[in-house]
Amino acid sequence: MKITFEELRYFLEEQFPQGASYGTLQELGDGWAEMKLEVDEEHLRPGGTVAGPAMMGLADVAMYAALLSKIGLVPLAVTTNLNINFLRKPVAHAPIWARATILKVGRTIGVGEVFVYSEGSEEPVAHSTMTYSIPPEK
Repeated sequence: MKITFEELRYFLEEQFPQGASYGTLQELGDGWAEMKLEVDEEHLRPGGTVAGPAMMGLADVAMYAALLSKIGLVPLAVTTNLNINFLRKPVAHAPIWARATILKVGRTIGVGEVFVYSEGSEEPVAHSTMTYSIPPEK
């Protein structure tokens, strides 16, 4: 693992403070990360469910954290593709959490997947695959 939990937490607070609105880092390992989002009214859509963009944001930031655990603190690693399947309705006012896992990291891209869960449920509410572009070293 290229960075510690504390190094990444500090980096996210300093370099990507807007990311906190998508969730907070809970755990970090070599090639994986878990993040949690406390769902409130701003994350809900009509019909009383968590909005898709809230789940996508959580998944994206979780994948960024998982990727950085493998490549180090690279601010300009960016999402180039995000595919998400919404599998079931999450509980409206329960936290959601995501577990991101890196599947492959090369010199210029990283690929991974994220499962999103509604707290208290064993079954995922969404599944996402993502590709990140990694900038060349100078």
